[in-house]
Amino acid sequence: MPNLKLTISYDGGDFAGWQTQSGCRTVQESLEKVLSEIAGERIILEGSGRTDAGVHAIAQSANFRTARVLDCSSWRRALNDYLPRDIAVTAVEEVPDDFHARRSALRKRYRYRIHAGPTIDVFSRRYVWRIPRLLDDEAMRAAAACLVGTHDFRSFESSGSRRRSTVRTIHELTVARPHPARPHELVIEIEADGFLYNMARAIVGTLAAVGRGKRPPEWVAQALAAQNRAQSGMTAPAHGLYLLRVIY
Repeated sequence: MPNLKLTISYDGGDFAGWQTQSGCRTVQESLEKVLSEIAGERIILEGSGRTDAGVHAIAQSANFRTARVLDCSSWRRALNDYLPRDIAVTAVEEVPDDFHARRSALRKRYRYRIHAGPTIDVFSRRYVWRIPRLLDDEAMRAAAACLVGTHDFRSFESSGSRRRSTVRTIHELTVARPHPARPHELVIEIEADGFLYNMARAIVGTLAAVGRGKRPPEWVAQALAAQNRAQSGMTAPAHGLYLLRVIY
């Protein structure tokens, strides 16, 4: 049976996350339902990883196998005809038999959007974290530097995880204002070989505390060394976070 890889975008605002959960609307369940109807058989979808309730995706990855013979363009058209409007399949491709969306992934990149200022565009409130004051992005960049590299990120993991190891490698961590004419818009991007539970949002919340002037930049290195979640910052709200891409 062919092994097909999907690239998926979704607005996570009305989902209880990626993973199927009893009695909840999830991205995985919504996709599997439509895939199974098209294929005429039960389809099990393997995602690159879970996203939590409210988290969005620009390019989530998943794969499945099926006996149904359709070309990739037909799969994409059929899926987008029947999926709910807050999910879109942007690409379908046949991949080698040993490809697995999660196990084959080398890195993931997340983007977090902050609107820091006294006003907000009401049409973007579901998609950015509003902080009602300008942030010191230079201080945030200085604070972020210590997190790049291989470290034990236990201080940035929420309870409830079943990970055997809390060591991860952050390859890139940027704090930028992508639109010079709009200084209230701040974007944080994190690329790593893996993420602990709520790790990206905990890093953002910690950097935001520095940007607000509540903590000095060197506090982040101290929080990392403490290996204690209580020593770092808050978990930033889910609705500002996007899975940007999965790198294979």
